[in-house]
Amino acid sequence: MTAELGHIALILAFCVALLQSVIPMVGAQKNDARMMEFGDRAALGQFVLVAFSFAALTSVFLSSDFSVKLAALHSHSDKPLLYKITGVWGNHEGSILLWVLMMAGYGAFVPILGKTLPPSLKARAIAVQALVSAGFLAFILFTSNPFERLNPVPIDGNGLNPILQDPGLAFHPPFLYLGYVGFSLPFSFAVAALIEGRVDAVWAKWLRPWVLIAWSFLTIGIALGSFWAYYELGWGGWWMWDPVENVSFMPWLAGTALLHSILVLGTRHSLANWTVLLAITTFALSLIGTFVVRSGILVSVHAFAVDPERGVFLLLLLSLATGGALTLYALRANTLRDPAPLNLTSRDGALVMNNLLLIAALATVFLGTFYPLLIDAVNGSKISVGAPYFDLTFAPIMCLLILFMGIGPMLKWRRDSLQRLRRPLLICAAGFGVIFTAAALFGKSVLGAAALALAAWLAIGTILAIGRKARWSRAGLKAQPASTWGFAGAHMGIAIFTAAVTAMTVWAQTDIGTLKRGDSLTLGTYTYTLTEFGGGQRDNYDFLAGQVSVTKNNKPITTLSTERRFYPVRNQITTEAGLHLSFGQSLFASIGEGNPEDGFIVQVYKHPFVVWIWLGALLMALAGFVSLADRRLRLPSRKQKPAAANLAPAE
Repeated sequence: MTAELGHIALILAFCVALLQSVIPMVGAQKNDARMMEFGDRAALGQFVLVAFSFAALTSVFLSSDFSVKLAALHSHSDKPLLYKITGVWGNHEGSILLWVLMMAGYGAFVPILGKTLPPSLKARAIAVQALVSAGFLAFILFTSNPFERLNPVPIDGNGLNPILQDPGLAFHPPFLYLGYVGFSLPFSFAVAALIEGRVDAVWAKWLRPWVLIAWSFLTIGIALGSFWAYYELGWGGWWMWDPVENVSFMPWLAGTALLHSILVLGTRHSLANWTVLLAITTFALSLIGTFVVRSGILVSVHAFAVDPERGVFLLLLLSLATGGALTLYALRANTLRDPAPLNLTSRDGALVMNNLLLIAALATVFLGTFYPLLIDAVNGSKISVGAPYFDLTFAPIMCLLILFMGIGPMLKWRRDSLQRLRRPLLICAAGFGVIFTAAALFGKSVLGAAALALAAWLAIGTILAIGRKARWSRAGLKAQPASTWGFAGAHMGIAIFTAAVTAMTVWAQTDIGTLKRGDSLTLGTYTYTLTEFGGGQRDNYDFLAGQVSVTKNNKPITTLSTERRFYPVRNQITTEAGLHLSFGQSLFASIGEGNPEDGFIVQVYKHPFVVWIWLGALLMALAGFVSLADRRLRLPSRKQKPAAANLAPAE
C-alpha cells in the first residue's frame, strides 16, 4: 500500500505542476493577483506531495519490501541501514525522484523567501520552475516508475552496487544534486526576466544568494566524488577526466562565471544579457549531465546503465527546456540594454575577462568530452581523449585566469589605472619569483615551479586586496562585509587547490610489484612491506585483506590495511585501499590478484599534499556560504523603493 500511495502522490504532484506552470503565467499576463498567488500555494503543495512520495520510497527500502522492483534490484535484507537508505538514490529511478524532490524544494522557497519580489516576476519564475518539474515528473511516471511491483516476490534483493556501498556515495549524489538543481532557480528567473523584458537590481540581488548556494553545494559534491574515487576505485588518482566527471565540472565552470557576472550586474547594472545567457547555459549543462549519465551513451563507473529509450525522453526534455529558453533569449535579448560600456582597466573589466577565460576553459572540457562521442556517431571510430589533451588546452587557460584573479580584486569599479597598482603588483611579482626559484631548485621541475608560483601570486594578491580594502587596520578588517571574506576564502581555496594539484601531479611517486609475505617496495625514503594477508567473510561479501607496514629511513610510520572484496549477490569485485592521510605526504596501498605461493599484486603510492586538494575545494564551498551572510544581499521591503537597473523594459 505504501508504494501505491507514493505513486498516487507523484501523479498528483504532476497535475499540480501542470496547473502551476499555466495559472501564474496567465495571472502575470493579466495582472490578476489571485491567479499569481495560486502559484505560491501550488509550489508548496507540489513539494509536499513529492516529499511524501520520496518518504514512501524510503520506507519501501527500509522495510526491504521486495515486491517493489526497485528495492529488489538495489537492496538486500542483510544490507547495513546506511546503504538501505542510500539505495533509494543509488539507482536511476530513485535518483530522478531525488532530483524532482530538490527541484520542488527550491521552487517552494520562492514564495517563502521571495515575498518582496515583484509579483509578476515571481509568478512567472514559479511557473517556469513548475514546467521543468512537470517534465521530470512525466519522465518518472511514464518511463521510470520507482514504485513498479514485482511478481513473484524474491526472498532477498539483488543488493546495491558494491562500489556504491560507501559513506562517500551516501552524501556525494545529494550534494551534487543540490548544486545541479539549485541552478534551476536562476534559469527560471532568467526566463521570467526575458518574458518581462526587464532585468533590474532586485532580480540580481535576489538571485545571487541562490547562485552561491548552488555553486557551493556543487563544489562539495564534486570534491566528495573526487575523494570517493581516490580511495574506493584503487587507482590512486583524484581526477581522471572521466566524461561523467566532466559533465559535473562543466556546470561548475559556467556557474562560477555566472557568480561573477551577477556581481557586476548587481553592482554596476551591466552585463544583463550575458548574465541571463549564463543562467540559461549553467542549468542547461546540468541537464546535459543528467542526460549523459542516464542515456546509455557513455560507459563509466559513475553512469547508470539504463535503456537508451529513456535517454531519448531526456534529450527531448533537454531540447525543449534549453531550446525554448535560448529562442526566447534570441527574441528578447535586445530589450536588455547595458547603460554604459565597460572599461577593461577596472574591476568590472577584470570580471569580464574572468568570464571569458572561464567560458574558454568550459569549451575545452566540452569539446574533449563530446568530440569522441560525435566521431563515434558519425563514422564509428573509437578515440580516447584524456589527460594529455586537457593538460595542453585547459591548463594554460586556467593559468592565465589565475593571473587575472590575482590582479582583479585590487582594481576599482568603473575605471582604474595599473599605475596605481604598481607597488602591489611588484610585491606579487617578487613572491612569484621567490617561489619559482625555490621550487625549481629543490623540486627540479620548471613547470611545477611555475604552477606553484602562480598559486603564490594568487594568494599574495588576495591578501593585498583585503589589506588595501581594510586600510591595513584591525578596525578596517572587522568592518569588511561577509562577501569580502567570501571572496578571500574562495580565492585562497583556489590557490591552495592549485598548489596541491601541482604537487600531486609533478612529485607523486608510484610502484607496483608482486609481493609475498615480507617482500617490499621502495618509494624514495619510504619502504612498503607486505607483512600479513588473510581472508574471511563479512555481512554481504568475502574479502582478502593485506597489511602493509610503512617505514621511513627504517623508522615505523604506519600500517596500511587494504582489502579485495567479492560480493556474491552481484558477482562483483572491489578494492578497498589502505590510506594514511596527512597534511604532508599521504601514503596509499592497494592489494590485487594473487595467491600465497606466487605472491599478490600490490600497488603503492606516495602523494604529497593530496589532502589539500579537497581542503582547498571545501574552503571554496565554505566561502560561498560565508558570503550569504552579507546584508547587502537582502532585498528591500515592499515599503522601500528598489534601485532600478536602468535597463529597457519590453515595449
